[in-house]
Amino acid sequence: MKCSIIIPTLNESDNIVASLTPLQVLRQIGHEVIIVDGESVDNTVLLAEPFVDQVLSTKPGRAKQMQLGADKATGDVLLFLHVDTQLPENAVQLILQGFKQSHGCKWGRFDVVLSGKHWLLTLTAKLMTWRSRLTGIATGDQVIFVKRGCFDQVGGYQLMPLMEDIDLCKRLKKISKPLCITNPVVTSSRRWEQQGIIRTILLMWSLRLAFFLGVSPKRLVAIYYPKATVDND
Repeated sequence: MKCSIIIPTLNESDNIVASLTPLQVLRQIGHEVIIVDGESVDNTVLLAEPFVDQVLSTKPGRAKQMQLGADKATGDVLLFLHVDTQLPENAVQLILQGFKQSHGCKWGRFDVVLSGKHWLLTLTAKLMTWRSRLTGIATGDQVIFVKRGCFDQVGGYQLMPLMEDIDLCKRLKKISKPLCITNPVVTSSRRWEQQGIIRTILLMWSLRLAFFLGVSPKRLVAIYYPKATVDND
């Protein structure tokens, strides 16, 4: 089975080469790497081109970008990866073996660790994993992957400005339970460290609770990205 790794980008010239370099071994054995750029104004696209199989462009918005990547992907499995998240070395092998050995799983996610050393970050990562196992819902930081047919069956990403990962998982788990891979991905703790660990934890949990209670993602995005302009159509 072929895996398509889909990466949404926006002004990531400082990080893009380091993020794409470990993925080259996967390209060498037949898997596919796609970036979908959201109109970056830096050198993200230029720097990425030698390291990917496709470079796509659309208006900014992760749901819109990842859906475009899925539309153009040629793989049997779609894997949605953030620039600031690193896969374990044998990630694709773990996914393909997991699908073979599972009882009908058609999608899944990884456990996660945060890159920082603060004990609150360690606790946060453990809570993310625990919450995901309990609810069957994953976030983008946990690297959602899904068989192509299952993704198409649920209609892919809804074009919403926030909570697109949670919305997708709610529909996917109606098809099958998630495959939970214990080998963790490592995601950057930069957001927590810059904005305050406790403040960020409270913000993320309150946003998810509000979404669960029916608050529109268009209202939530103004809280999460107060200074950003994101296309919400």
